[in-house]
Amino acid sequence: MAAAVPQVIAHRVGRMMAAGVVPNGRDQQEFYLMGAEKIAAFGESWTAMSWQAVAAQQQFALWWTQTWWKVALGGWMNPPSFQHLQSSAQQRVFTSMLDVASRGMAPVRRRAVANARRLNRAAR
Repeated sequence: MAAAVPQVIAHRVGRMMAAGVVPNGRDQQEFYLMGAEKIAAFGESWTAMSWQAVAAQQQFALWWTQTWWKVALGGWMNPPSFQHLQSSAQQRVFTSMLDVASRGMAPVRRRAVANARRLNRAAR
């Protein structure tokens, strides 16, 4: 994404500047596509992040329930330390947040790379 996004921005800003006040039909189509794809990418990102957040919540609930049952059914004589539980929970939450963000960026990255390829091909 670090290479694709600046290429797309440079191409589109240059195209806007060259189009002036009255863009031609091809420029209008590109400008419409630019807005429409942002809305579509936002929707895809939101959906992907929502599903990943639900999955992360389920995994965390499962882990917490398993930990509770381990302590309740056999670990009461030797329970895990609170500090160990806390660091494990923090690690799971942090990893889950990264997974949610990664899932949300995937549609944006896919569109940015595809646009960079398409616009570079059109520029040649």
